[in-house]
Amino acid sequence: MKNRSQNSEGRIQKTETAPDVKKSAPLLILISAPSGGGKTTLCEHLLQARPNMTRAITCTTREPRKGERDGIDYHFFSAAEFLKRLQAGNFLEHATVYGNSYGILKSELLAKLREGKDVLLNVDVQGAATIREQAATEPELQRALVTVFLTPASLETLAERLKKRGADAEAVIQKRLAVAKQEIGQWKNFNYLLLSTTKAEDLRRMLEIIAAEKMRVARSQAPEF
Repeated sequence: MKNRSQNSEGRIQKTETAPDVKKSAPLLILISAPSGGGKTTLCEHLLQARPNMTRAITCTTREPRKGERDGIDYHFFSAAEFLKRLQAGNFLEHATVYGNSYGILKSELLAKLREGKDVLLNVDVQGAATIREQAATEPELQRALVTVFLTPASLETLAERLKKRGADAEAVIQKRLAVAKQEIGQWKNFNYLLLSTTKAEDLRRMLEIIAAEKMRVARSQAPEF
């Protein structure tokens, strides 16, 4: 079985994976990071490198943007439908952002895991805490869940990244850094701490984490003799 990772130039390349990895139970990979930490880029590269991995599709009450497809980019719900599902306890995690509701359906994650697919979650620190709590009451999710906190090694490095993006004013950057400092303090609540360096190195180490988790006895089939 082959995988893909990035080379030093940032291109995705194929790598060999142990032939018995496919026999392992699927994973629910949760990646969190402070703003500017690089989790969106890492998630994109991870999905390219692992064809059997799929992202969780978020439900939202906001209107679709041009080119977005229901069931592909998001599950688009009316406010009434979202509230109905929320009251029924259907969401693993939910939040309201700029007046719109967002949530991740437990049923969708379980369905994908039961199909044998690894599922990728890209969430903030608060969402990660909620998902850990929810998974503690769902044995199937708890068995699959692997949490990773991605962050640069220092606030100075994070500040440089935010400034290079050129998307925010200095006051906004300072506000993001203040929030990031609090978020980084939560790293001990995750299974792994991944100190971000280059995009290629972040992907390489993330793939190593997945490979190690796949070999855990609790997720592996007994060998045949």
